[in-house]
Amino acid sequence: MEQNLIVYVVSDSAGETGEFVVRAAAAQFHPIHADIRRAPFIQDVSALERVVQRAKQTGGIILFTLVIPELREALIQLGRTQGVECIDLLGPLVASLERQTGKSARQEPGLNHVLDADYFRKVDAVEFAVKYDDARDTTGVLKADIVLVGVSRTSKTPLSMYLAHKKYKVANVPLVPELKPPNELFEIRKDKIIGLTIGVPYLNIIRKERLKALGLPDSAAYAATSRIEQELAYAESIMKKLDCTIIDVSFRAVEETASLIMERIRLQS
Repeated sequence: MEQNLIVYVVSDSAGETGEFVVRAAAAQFHPIHADIRRAPFIQDVSALERVVQRAKQTGGIILFTLVIPELREALIQLGRTQGVECIDLLGPLVASLERQTGKSARQEPGLNHVLDADYFRKVDAVEFAVKYDDARDTTGVLKADIVLVGVSRTSKTPLSMYLAHKKYKVANVPLVPELKPPNELFEIRKDKIIGLTIGVPYLNIIRKERLKALGLPDSAAYAATSRIEQELAYAESIMKKLDCTIIDVSFRAVEETASLIMERIRLQS
């Protein structure tokens, strides 16, 4: 059995940056699972001491994004004393930027979460993705920056949310043989539509795991190879009619697929 990796993400802000980096790095060690435990909004050394103690007890490591020098130095020293590996994500980069610019860092936590226009665009995009998920309201297709189409379990929803955090308004539409695709799909520019496809064996595994998670037998028609082949053939026929870009998501992380989509959208804009 593979041993899970425990990573404590310590920050004097929300800790989102550190968690994102850990997930990106941990993806390179699949199937090892990274158990990420955030310690956000750290303001004093006593809080750091508690995190280091927990990391020591659980055999975890610490990745930190502390911008306040005193806290950063305190954590480094605590890690050395307790024998806990502490990785400074921001410190070396901030020091390099100070040398390059000849200016001192502001040393203010959370500056990347300032409530500016970009922040509100992101919030709007996330709300949009939730509202128009799974074609609950097909009018979203006409308003979206990106429209994802594909069969069930091709990462449409996770991709929509990931792209929303990049400030894209995304609607997604499931393609099911028994349901006619919404007319709106054929009314928008093809360069806004991304078709998601996947290999039959890979989708078979994913759907079986989904059924197990729901407490259902994995022999259900939803995961049957014949049903998957039928759905994929139908989806392919619709994508050809739409003349849209098609991306195979087999064995691709959401981040990788999203990067391909964003690059394609940038090239076409």
